Amino acid sequence: QVQLVESGGGLVQPGGSLRLSCAASGSTFSINVMGWYRQAPGKQRELVALISNRGSTNYADSVKGRFTISRDNAKNTVYLQMGSLHPEDTAVYYCRIPRSISYRGITYSNPYDLWGQGTQVTVSS
Repeated sequence: QVQLVESGGGLVQPGGSLRLSCAASGSTFSINVMGWYRQAPGKQRELVALISNRGSTNYADSVKGRFTISRDNAKNTVYLQMGSLHPEDTAVYYCRIPRSISYRGITYSNPYDLWGQGTQVTVSS
């Protein structure tokens, strides 16, 4: 059974940077796409970024140019490098293996839908 473990959250000042990691353990050979989502207090959970096993990426408009998603297939780990952070980026960030998702005209499927436990990111002075 696959498990997702996130790390790297914390408190950072506006304009600062932070890198999140999501390590997948277990049988991961069939994972085609992974992503990061976030949920701010009082708001719905939203997509932040996606990356396929071939490196195709997709970003929410609100983070384009500031965040970069990457993955190390050998380590079964996905990263989210966050820069120029704003207070509005404050949220719990979740790693996810979506059951099915489409972007750039391609539909990616995974054998299951799985969420990590989340990691808190707080942007404040």
